[in-house]
Amino acid sequence: MSNFDQNLDKNSSNFIPLSPITFLERVKDVYPDYESVIYGKRTYTWKQTYERCTRFASALEKQGIGVSDTVSILAANTPELFEAHYSIPMTGAVINTINIRLDPQTISYILEHSDAKLFIVDTQFSPVIKEALKQLNKKIPVIDIVDDQAQLKGDEGERLGSWTYEEFLSSGNKNYEWKRPKDEWQAISLSYTSGTTGKPKGVVYHHRGSYLMSMGSVVAWNMPNRLTYLYTVPMFHCNGWGYPWTTALLNAKVICCRYIVAKDIYNLIDKHSVTHFGGAPIVLNLIANAKEEDKKIIKHKVYAMTAGAPPTSVILGKMEKLGFEVTHVYGLTETYGHMLHCAWNSSWDSLSDDEKSEIKAQQGVRYPNTEEVAVMFPETYKHVPLDGKTIGEIMIRGNIVMKGYYKNKEASDNAMKNGWFHSGDLAVMHPNGYIQIKDRSKDIIISGGENISSVEVENIIAKHNAVSLVAVVAKPDEKWGETPCAFIELKDGKKATEEEIIQYCKENMAGFKRPKHVIFGELPKTSTGKIQKFELRKKAKEK
Repeated sequence: MSNFDQNLDKNSSNFIPLSPITFLERVKDVYPDYESVIYGKRTYTWKQTYERCTRFASALEKQGIGVSDTVSILAANTPELFEAHYSIPMTGAVINTINIRLDPQTISYILEHSDAKLFIVDTQFSPVIKEALKQLNKKIPVIDIVDDQAQLKGDEGERLGSWTYEEFLSSGNKNYEWKRPKDEWQAISLSYTSGTTGKPKGVVYHHRGSYLMSMGSVVAWNMPNRLTYLYTVPMFHCNGWGYPWTTALLNAKVICCRYIVAKDIYNLIDKHSVTHFGGAPIVLNLIANAKEEDKKIIKHKVYAMTAGAPPTSVILGKMEKLGFEVTHVYGLTETYGHMLHCAWNSSWDSLSDDEKSEIKAQQGVRYPNTEEVAVMFPETYKHVPLDGKTIGEIMIRGNIVMKGYYKNKEASDNAMKNGWFHSGDLAVMHPNGYIQIKDRSKDIIISGGENISSVEVENIIAKHNAVSLVAVVAKPDEKWGETPCAFIELKDGKKATEEEIIQYCKENMAGFKRPKHVIFGELPKTSTGKIQKFELRKKAKEK
């Protein structure tokens, strides 16, 4: 035993499990009267946000919610969803944020699979929620978020729960003492991601990883204290990239943005002097190509972070002229969001615009909170040469790799075999050590920042009575980055049109998953009968 280990033990004075909930407690103590969250006419201070969270946590506990229970929430980017990132874990429970664009069947599956004990819902989405609850094999208490800023249509806005959010919150105690995790490995969040099986998998985060992700973002993005953050990233995606916690750490001002439209974004940037925001390339496209009457002159530098397919040089150029500085990042739900970033070297400032764009298209280097990222041959685990040509798989090690997939040990073991998390993304390593993705072996299509499982879409289309074989691949799209494109072989003697297949998809899957193009004909296959998707990707690009 080392002399440094003799009689030097962990105790409550020198070792406390890390948790991002402590950021809210600190900011409440240090900056109680600073603005925390602004949404329309609603403005809260950090003291008020803390008290709302403890009240809600207390009310949850009164309803029997405790350690390792799942509380699901399906909501737009409003203060309620921001608060849930604290109030739910304050009880020791696990927050499960659900994508607002999902269909009832998938929502019902998530509620069932996650063992959700309570469901918080925004009433704008009541038609879909109502159908999902009908399909659920159990009764679950519901809390309604009633938002007077929601633009309701048709039968939206129905209250399905026993309480409104504010009624439920008012039943709690603001002096409630939140439950610190006894172990920083304790689960804090459960996020569902599209997988190649079609069924979404539940990705489990722990307190330690969420704490470190919040810290890493500060360093990687050079984020200062007192910044103003416009929440355009959906908070249901990887817990909003961890920024509900990062913003408290930095005493930032959070501006909630319910609808992602150019006019609202420009108005909020102008009104609140927004300094930072994030979003998929489609959000940048929306801002850069906005109507002139919707734009406002940006009087200060605004820092934008984008993830997904790299934005085009045209979009980057437009954003720069408008006053935005864009940073490109890469990550997965399984890594708490972004864990590579295109860290800029000042020596590149003198390069031509095309050369700069070429570098900015690279996914980059590891985040400061990420221990190891490598591009390796999956068969041998040998590193690919730094030649910008040889393709391998991105593999990751570190504290911001998920605990695993909920109730799916086989998938967890497979994803993390041989001590590395296998991303499924194929990439090259450039001579400067920067990583660039070339393909996705999992055939996930990223459309407007949403992950779409090609297998899930294929399984649905295959049920059409005229379809013999179907393969779905990504087709480049100027607006969405890429969209699903379906290639179909029809059964002998059967007929179908593109419009008919798209209508069928409209009736059977969420809107963002529907193919925008359908191409009929014999599918290219290997000698063993496997469909050659790389050939279809080429065809999709040409059409």
